[in-house]
Amino acid sequence: MPDNKELILTRVFDAPREMVFKAWTDPDMVKQWWGPRGVTNPICEVDATPGGALNIVMEAGEELGLLKGQKWPMRGEFKEVIEPEKLVFTGNAIINDKEIMQHLCTVTFEEKESKTVMTVHIVVTKITPEAEGALRGMEPGWNQQLDKLGEFLSK
Repeated sequence: MPDNKELILTRVFDAPREMVFKAWTDPDMVKQWWGPRGVTNPICEVDATPGGALNIVMEAGEELGLLKGQKWPMRGEFKEVIEPEKLVFTGNAIINDKEIMQHLCTVTFEEKESKTVMTVHIVVTKITPEAEGALRGMEPGWNQQLDKLGEFLSK
């Protein structure tokens, strides 16, 4: 199992900070970009208030070949919401109704020269042996997800 259980990713978006923040907190917007490439979100519930729930089910599409139709649920809870500066939430990975991994995600949004500098800091807080694949895919998955967010914001 990989040792690195922490991931820090930074992106600069040519979009106002309020818009980038909203893309993380409005369920209709989150649904359009969440998850790695080839994934849709048939269930996307986001209550971006402290104590509010996050419930997203990602579904593998055609372009993921043999994985097509697989569903990957993720549930969590918002711990801190400071609009439009910061989000802190927990999340987990679930396979066959069993939680295999938990993480804490902190997202900060900084305004810089009419652009938004967004930093995502993910720390894995609990892991089971079944999570090896999920852990290995965490960095490429999050990078694809943030690329999709950038594409969404540029529309």
